[in-house]
Amino acid sequence: MEKKFNSWYSPALNREMPIVSYGHYGFALLLVPTAAADYLEYDRFQLIDALAPLIDAGKLRVYSIDSMNKESWMNNDMVPSHKAIRHNQFNEYVFNEVIPFIRNTTSNEIMIYTCGASFGALHAMNLFLKRPDIINGAISMSGVYNLAEYTKGFWDDQVFYNSPEHYMPLLTDPYYLDKIKASQHIHIYTGSGAYEDPEAAKKFAGILYRKGIQYDLEVWADDITHDWPTWRKMLPYIIGSKF
Repeated sequence: MEKKFNSWYSPALNREMPIVSYGHYGFALLLVPTAAADYLEYDRFQLIDALAPLIDAGKLRVYSIDSMNKESWMNNDMVPSHKAIRHNQFNEYVFNEVIPFIRNTTSNEIMIYTCGASFGALHAMNLFLKRPDIINGAISMSGVYNLAEYTKGFWDDQVFYNSPEHYMPLLTDPYYLDKIKASQHIHIYTGSGAYEDPEAAKKFAGILYRKGIQYDLEVWADDITHDWPTWRKMLPYIIGSKF
């Protein structure tokens, strides 16, 4: 498997940001880490190994980036409003730096999908919904779609507009809504076992349904828990059977 490391100084985040890619061909899958993890998390926990047959076959090329949660919602020493600002800076880093990097290393026509598990599931969905003009869909595994669950009671407009459960019911702008509706790849997956929240997945799917947005929802059984063995099963299944 072809594996490449890159890094640049991010104007949006004012720090060096690494990125790793796996594979040589296919659509682009941008992985957003869980919780406070880094760009190599999906590799360490063998999710890349689980995807290896599909990557080697040229079905997809995977990109993985650092999270910024330790500098935002996971940092208890920060002023809450500053956490929200940092969250938006992360969004701008993805939109204005990572997506162009992916296109520059592949092609302008490549389909790009965001993907994440746990907290990364919220980020992956949010990034797509905010910029469906440059991101083509999202795969969210074991997520919740209410950012307030991570903000320790803080609420402002920046939280609202990064909380898909809150802003999607009010979205009427056809520029965004029509592009979201055009996606064939909005995948919402969850287990029903320990630390999973299948009701969050069902609630968010219901919001999409009421907006006329197609989605793929699967709620797996009670033995499917909020952990890496689940995601090592889910993601190859989704890529192998839905794409």
